[in-house]
Amino acid sequence: MAKTAEDLAHLPIGGPDGSLQTLARLSARRRVYIHLNNTNPILREDSAERRAVEAAGCEVAFDGMEVTL
Repeated sequence: MAKTAEDLAHLPIGGPDGSLQTLARLSARRRVYIHLNNTNPILREDSAERRAVEAAGCEVAFDGMEVTL
């Protein structure tokens, strides 16, 4: 049985109370999801979940990604 984000004591990305809704409203130039479980579907470039993240103007970090602050 697949566990939900809440089962793992994590904030969910999707849904009305998820982090994506909050991040999409921010005026930051860049919003990047980091520290993701390797089973998270947003890591798959062809997933519906990834498309939802990108449609909201957010990015998904990748191995070796560097961000200059």
